[in-house]
Amino acid sequence: LFYAWAFEMTPDGSKKEKGIDRDQSVTQATGQKLNYTIAILLVAAVIYIALDKMIVTTQDTNELADSTQVEPLADNKAGISDTPSIAVLPFVNMSDDGANEYFSDGLSEELLNLLAKIPELKVASRTSSFQFKGHTGDIDAIASQLKVAHILEGSVRKSGNQVRITAQLIKADDGYHLWSETYDRELDNIFKIQDEIATAVVDALKITLLGTAPKIAEVDLEAYRLFLEALYFQRKGSLDATGKSIELYQQAIAIDDNYAPIWAQLASAYIRYTGWGGMPIDKGIALTDEAIETALSIDPGNAQAYVVRGASNMYNKYQFEEGLKDALRAGALDPGNASVARLTGLGYRMLGQLESSLEYYLLAVELDPVRPDTYMGLCRTYYIFRRFDESEATCRKVLSLSPDYTSAHYRASLTLLAKGEPEKALKEMQQATDSVYGPTGLAMVHHALGNQQESDQALKILVTNNADDAAYQIAQVYAFRGEVDHAFKWLDHAYVIRDSGLAFIAGDPAFLSLHNDRRWEQILDKLGLAEAWRNLAPEHGGPTP
Repeated sequence: LFYAWAFEMTPDGSKKEKGIDRDQSVTQATGQKLNYTIAILLVAAVIYIALDKMIVTTQDTNELADSTQVEPLADNKAGISDTPSIAVLPFVNMSDDGANEYFSDGLSEELLNLLAKIPELKVASRTSSFQFKGHTGDIDAIASQLKVAHILEGSVRKSGNQVRITAQLIKADDGYHLWSETYDRELDNIFKIQDEIATAVVDALKITLLGTAPKIAEVDLEAYRLFLEALYFQRKGSLDATGKSIELYQQAIAIDDNYAPIWAQLASAYIRYTGWGGMPIDKGIALTDEAIETALSIDPGNAQAYVVRGASNMYNKYQFEEGLKDALRAGALDPGNASVARLTGLGYRMLGQLESSLEYYLLAVELDPVRPDTYMGLCRTYYIFRRFDESEATCRKVLSLSPDYTSAHYRASLTLLAKGEPEKALKEMQQATDSVYGPTGLAMVHHALGNQQESDQALKILVTNNADDAAYQIAQVYAFRGEVDHAFKWLDHAYVIRDSGLAFIAGDPAFLSLHNDRRWEQILDKLGLAEAWRNLAPEHGGPTP
């Protein structure tokens, strides 16, 4: 620009503008030539840039290949959704009294449930998060396993009516603390503290809520303390601990009977306690129904109440379609809940809708990637599908997460048996030490191997010890061995005692020998599963043409 201002082009070259006659200027002619030159240069530049963007050199190709050689999707950050995601790890109990652990665990779970009500936030399930209780590992590794981008952790110190809660939100990939806070409050402010933490998480993650932020429902403080203690015992998963939890729920209700979560969890405890033989089934079902209906009368939007009612309808009442409706309604209320997805997959499998069952079990695995029984349900679905390699691989996944999950050996053994590998099946079954699944599987595998004496011995043990709680498995063995009359006798007994195993009868390969007997459809009609069986393809255990 300076040159154009200070000089002028002439036939004799460029000269200072102020020292020439205007008639000597050739600016117009040279300007036209310069226009052509500039246009050619611009075209060349555009072509160069386009080639640079579109053509990848050999070096670029090698670098690209190196950059894509990462771990499988399920095991690295590529598996994390763009949706804001978080796992709430169990808060550490810092109280002088170790018995207050129920309070820190319960508070963590309640906070997780509160955050899970935010549709715009993906929250790892309670079961997966609590796998890392007392963790000392790398936050980034934990987040990768849970497929979340953020971790919320903290501690609770309770003394009398005073409580100190610390909480910190961590960005997993770099360990950066997005937010942290310490709350020193009176215990009667506990509900407000949970709301404040949830609000702080939403603000720190810059989540734009489409509706109002959820608030925790308040209840009498002593009733709430008893509720958290009952949850703690219920999670222990034994008959005695479940009985203790029922007592604590009932004590809480005596203080404040207008808190829906207490009634919903009480119903869940009744189902387990009844299933483990803690009370007669008719009484257990009646108490479960009462607790569920009370929960829903207080809060018609309580997803847990629909989950429990769905499970009761499926397992206890053989009302499979009603159970599936409850599961779908719970899913609409709590779409990010892995337990709901698992129950929905279960309902579809019971009704013979295997594609839908598989879809929901895969969703449950995505939502709850380290829970063994989620993979166990997926394993059984693959088995009914006759996708035996995938079924076996999924059983192996169960055992990698929980080596003590011995029924996974039973399922893997049945898969090997179906694949025509009875010797391997026997070695696998010998690791199934469960008092029901062990003898059931051994009786079947030894029969397949032609070891009739060993098969009879295993069956005798099963009948002697488990006649009133494993009638379905006894029927499986007899059907597998082709002893049709004995099989139907035990199926009838299973129906009388409402054995929950009957819920899985449609498509069960063990009963193939019964399909041409008129009694087969009669038992299915009694269960309301005849149509489900007829809808199954022949290769999936349905009727043959």
